[in-house]
Amino acid sequence: MDGYDAFSAGVEPGGLRNRNEIKVLIAFLLKNTERGLSRRQLMEVIQREGLANYFEASQALESLIEGGSVEVDKSDDDELLSLTKAGKTAANIEDELPRAVRDKALATAEELLKQERRMKETPVEIIPLENGCNVKFTFNDLMTLTLYVADMEQAQSVRDKILADPESLYSAVIEQLM
Repeated sequence: MDGYDAFSAGVEPGGLRNRNEIKVLIAFLLKNTERGLSRRQLMEVIQREGLANYFEASQALESLIEGGSVEVDKSDDDELLSLTKAGKTAANIEDELPRAVRDKALATAEELLKQERRMKETPVEIIPLENGCNVKFTFNDLMTLTLYVADMEQAQSVRDKILADPESLYSAVIEQLM
């Protein structure tokens, strides 16, 4: 696909600057994720890695929806996007995208979905206190742990580390106690 016809603000080197390539990227992501993506998740994947300009990606998605290549399932709280038969045909030209873009997009989507699944399965609550915060973590009804930290910044850091690998934290605590 020749020529740049899309805005490049926020696009990292190697990212997409062609509107048709952005549409192919969207179709590629929807085709290759386990259960599809919501609009929010799709835009987050594209923005997190600077794969395309936000406004161009939003416009490309709307164009795919209006053209009948993508459908929106409103039964889900997050409006899950999926490819129609026509969209699956468009996804078949994914080889037009640079391999690095495809790999980066798919890895980012998988990481985002894994992170969101962990957040649902492993609730971590930050409870503001007068002098600091408590971070409360529950792991599969097996363990509840509350940690005191000095401020909100530390609480968010602890939450992020817990969510990065909750199984390891649980294993380490059990190992120390046994």
